[in-house]
Amino acid sequence: MNKSSFALNSLIVVAVFYLLAVGEALLLPFVIAVALWYLINTLSNAIERLSLFGFRVKPILARIAALLVFISMIWALVKFFGGRVDQVLEIFPLYQANLIARLEALPFLDKTLTEDPEMYLSFTEWINLPVLAASVAASFAGILASSGLIMIYILFLFLEQGNFDAKITELSGAIGSEGNARKIIERIRSDIEKYITIKLATSSLTGVVSYVFLVLVGVDFPGVWGLLIFLLNFIPTVGSIIATIFPALIALAQSDGYTLFLLVLAGIGILQIIIGNILEPRLMGSSFNLSPIVILLNLGLWSYIWGIPGMFLCVPFLIILTIVLSYFPQTRYVAIILSSDGKLRAPPEEMIDGLNLNPLLNDPSATSEKSEG
Repeated sequence: MNKSSFALNSLIVVAVFYLLAVGEALLLPFVIAVALWYLINTLSNAIERLSLFGFRVKPILARIAALLVFISMIWALVKFFGGRVDQVLEIFPLYQANLIARLEALPFLDKTLTEDPEMYLSFTEWINLPVLAASVAASFAGILASSGLIMIYILFLFLEQGNFDAKITELSGAIGSEGNARKIIERIRSDIEKYITIKLATSSLTGVVSYVFLVLVGVDFPGVWGLLIFLLNFIPTVGSIIATIFPALIALAQSDGYTLFLLVLAGIGILQIIIGNILEPRLMGSSFNLSPIVILLNLGLWSYIWGIPGMFLCVPFLIILTIVLSYFPQTRYVAIILSSDGKLRAPPEEMIDGLNLNPLLNDPSATSEKSEG
């Protein structure tokens, strides 16, 4: 790649991310709608494959059933949080005061915090539970506020869905690479479906076991923390750390000693290690082969662009980007950089060597037919 091409590509990348940040109010609801549309279709396909006494559900009924399931789940989630948010926010200032007092009493922090007002201010801001809860609630409230626009996007995606296959055939046929285009789409569909399925299973297991553990040790609002642990585990690396530290801080704030804090920290931490570092990698295998440092950088980038929703979407975005880049010689080196060990699943013989946007230029028969006409 020469310098001018590199500069042009860099400018395009910067412009794209700038537009993503500026157009968040319009683009984020659309991306969430696409994600929900994909999940509804995945569930619909699973319902279609079910067979009860030789009877199979028709596609339209399976799609309606999947849509109703998702609406019910979202309604139950909103109702669950709505019934407990006021209680949690009401007690958080007390938690905050208890937590600061407990931490100030630690021998290695007592003298440092009292002698350095700036450090004390930074310390109290870092563990400001009410502000943290308010920011999380604001993010979810923003998504709910866009629910009408998201539903409109989903409706139009379903209306257009029947034409997608024909569009792919016409577009890839004109380019001359229909087989490769469908192979890329199938790879993306398969990998995203596998990622979501495994992540949903492991996050659900982590949330349920954490809820049972928090109930047994007597932590307040175990259902809220169990559900938050489930959601946080969809955020790579950082989510698991927050899901371990946050319940431990709540345990420290509500108790008189350090026993409950250490018990929750050890219990949730061991659970995260067993499921997140042992079970989940075994289930995932080497399917995605993404570099951990790239995942962290990608997480930081999307959290800066789209906040908390971007943190949930960053890994699917990275999977799609790596698959697409691995099929083109001009961008294959970028896919190698994004991978963990440099080994890509798309072999060189399957790569698409450029895109012929005007087949008539390289098709003599087509050119002669055109001239004769």
